[in-house]
Amino acid sequence: MTITTTALTRAAGLAAVAGGLLFIAVQIKHPLLDAPFTTTTEYAARETAKILMAVLSLVGITGIYLRQVRESEVLGLVGYAVLAVGYLTLLSFQVVGVFVLPDLAGRQPGYVNDVLAVATSGTPVGDVSGLQNLSTVAITYIVGGVIFGIALFRANVLARWAAALMSVSAAATVATFQLPELTQRLFAVPAGVALIGLGYSLWRDRRTADARPLTTSQLHPADAR
Repeated sequence: MTITTTALTRAAGLAAVAGGLLFIAVQIKHPLLDAPFTTTTEYAARETAKILMAVLSLVGITGIYLRQVRESEVLGLVGYAVLAVGYLTLLSFQVVGVFVLPDLAGRQPGYVNDVLAVATSGTPVGDVSGLQNLSTVAITYIVGGVIFGIALFRANVLARWAAALMSVSAAATVATFQLPELTQRLFAVPAGVALIGLGYSLWRDRRTADARPLTTSQLHPADAR
């Protein structure tokens, strides 16, 4: 199969759209997170979807950044790197949620509730050890979203409204720290819409339509002579 830059760019755009849709979908009628809920099939399905969302979103923002790497300059690089760390942190939380917490729910429900409190920007009652530090790193999602959105808006390559919405929705997330868990989830909607808008804009962007196949040397720069 011939791999072209256009195909890779559009695939990244579709990944961003899918990530944004999942980000919104998993919030719909989301129950409160607690130890008993972690043992249910619904919890496993939702948390697995969140893992897929984080992976697709990371692929999507990578394609979005590479499409305008020159136009977004250093600010774009910083925003992308920080936001990528945010998505990787989110991915780490979800992996723990799917593969660790359900096994602990019956034996250590208090610890599981504390971990879930950290994951939703709450205050744990007990000690969650290094996971507390991981929650601190999660602030990179907010900082990265603000910076990356500004860089994309300035670059003026993809949909500027979506870039602006990414910054605004990321900044607004700070306000959710003092809100109930279910109210916090409403703030995921504009963030998801921003990712969908940027992904669709990337997918339909004709300025990337260089359909020349990627050569072996392009795919493996170290082999170029």
